[in-house]
Amino acid sequence: MTAEGLRSLRERMNDWAAEFGFQQIGVTDCDLRLAETRLLEWLAHGCHGDMNYMAAHGTRRARPAELVPGTLRVISLRMNYLPEQAADSWAVLGEGEKAYVARYALGRDYHKVLRGRLQKLCDRIADEIGEFSYRVFTDSAPVMEVELAIKSGLGWRGKHTLVLNREAGSWFFLGEIYTSLPLPVDSPQSDHCGTCSRCIDICPTQAIVAPYQLDARRCISYLTIEHKGDIPEDLRPLMGNRIYGCDDCQLACPWNRFAQKADVPDFAVRHGLDAAGLVELFSWSEAEFGRRMEGSAIRRIGHERWLRNVAVGLGNAPTSAAVIAALEGRRDHPSVMVRNHVGWALKRHNCPSPTTSPRPSPPP
Repeated sequence: MTAEGLRSLRERMNDWAAEFGFQQIGVTDCDLRLAETRLLEWLAHGCHGDMNYMAAHGTRRARPAELVPGTLRVISLRMNYLPEQAADSWAVLGEGEKAYVARYALGRDYHKVLRGRLQKLCDRIADEIGEFSYRVFTDSAPVMEVELAIKSGLGWRGKHTLVLNREAGSWFFLGEIYTSLPLPVDSPQSDHCGTCSRCIDICPTQAIVAPYQLDARRCISYLTIEHKGDIPEDLRPLMGNRIYGCDDCQLACPWNRFAQKADVPDFAVRHGLDAAGLVELFSWSEAEFGRRMEGSAIRRIGHERWLRNVAVGLGNAPTSAAVIAALEGRRDHPSVMVRNHVGWALKRHNCPSPTTSPRPSPPP
């Protein structure tokens, strides 16, 4: 295509992206050398915890053309996800018997939603120019989506490490299209965080160790979603009732007063997860968890980690007969991990360990 044809195509892509539910689109080149240096330093300090996949892909994460040979440009897009109707986040966090679920996970799995719409956009481009080389991503491969979004002009990196946008805050998903089309690139935005440190100050576990630096090992989102083992005991009391992810840094950010609600119905609240009771969620059997979480991003953590997380929430909840009964009901769970967290939670409510009855003597 000619340079003029590529410019025209880029302009029309704005309308097509909006047609498929995206609020913004940007294009950047593949030069992520500065981001690669920061990534390697972050990994060297072990801040990725047991997310071994972060290190396993090495520099491919910062080199799009190595991940998808022939890539010249990355098209970045964002899509709002804040549900139109959802319980007030601060109110839920303030009710210890309720469970707080990160607002991005209240509806349908965003991986499926974005991937399908990114594919439709690519099909629309192909209808216009014929077959072209591309591959779509949404948090599903070694892609530095925040860095690419920043370079493509979708916003700037906030001190909490998320992308911020002056018109939309940070409540949005990101998706990417790697392509060989030499599209004109967009200009990055300037940083508008200034001296504000609200996201750093409010983090329950102080996981934001410095501006723009996150230690995932302390992050509640990492602990409740990515971490597969026991949650460190010193961090459990700090988690409160946050059982899947954490939004505190976004809730505190002044730019989110401009946040826009989701246009896509897939992100509407499902199963009352915006303000569900901890006792109720802890009662779900494995089959019920699988059924209710069908099509949800939450399902991937599995029932065992779900119970682990909710047990921590119950340990931090106000003491009540219902809370203690729920925990007692899982005291002998087959999973050692679940039993560990249930035992810890019961101790928080001053419940003694069960007395072990002596085994009867074998008959003579």
